[in-house]
Amino acid sequence: MHKWLALIIGAQLLIWFASGVIMSFLPIDKVRGEHLVDRETVMMIPTGSSFADPAQIRAKAGAPVEAINWHMMGSRAVAEVTTANGIKLFDAQTGELIPPVGAAQATAIANAAWKSAAKPVSKASRVTTESPEYRAALPAWRIAYSDPDATSVFVAVDTGKITAVRTGTWRLYDFFWSLHIMDWKNHENFNTWWLLAFAIGGLVLGIAGTVLLFIRWPLRRKRKAKRIALS
Repeated sequence: MHKWLALIIGAQLLIWFASGVIMSFLPIDKVRGEHLVDRETVMMIPTGSSFADPAQIRAKAGAPVEAINWHMMGSRAVAEVTTANGIKLFDAQTGELIPPVGAAQATAIANAAWKSAAKPVSKASRVTTESPEYRAALPAWRIAYSDPDATSVFVAVDTGKITAVRTGTWRLYDFFWSLHIMDWKNHENFNTWWLLAFAIGGLVLGIAGTVLLFIRWPLRRKRKAKRIALS
């Protein structure tokens, strides 16, 4: 029974070890695309900028306002208004509602964050549903670049913020992550019955192996044989 269990559980143990080694080997900053896209730099609002009356913005929000954040979006100062019905952007100076971020603007945002001076050819496509590759704010724009790492930058339609960066390295990491947690479809659930069953099986295998090792220890077998011979 121990041998058959070792054959079944052992295959997944090899996958766990192999995927763990590969994921540990891949630099996390390269997985996240930090070497390609700058998501850390925050543009300061120019000194002396004038702002619309927050009361004016709240009146145009169309829903109870939970928070207002002022920040730069490209070269424009905006008021990001969080309401009970979602997020809306207003021009920080005029207080006028800004249309949702379009493909051209999303591409400009992604290009501005691209670290290299040479911008690869890019193509924007609208994303409206979640996938293993993207599970952030929806809808969003996917800016796909023609660089060697097949980088995709996701920009949220409602905020104009970069919500995810996906590279070939990230996809490789994500593939082995799905094998590691045994969620081959969505790549995010590490509480599956498959994982639990094989984890318990691995524990049973280890305990059984320890017991068998103790029972079949050469010194114990020699003593037992000697007792039998004397009797």
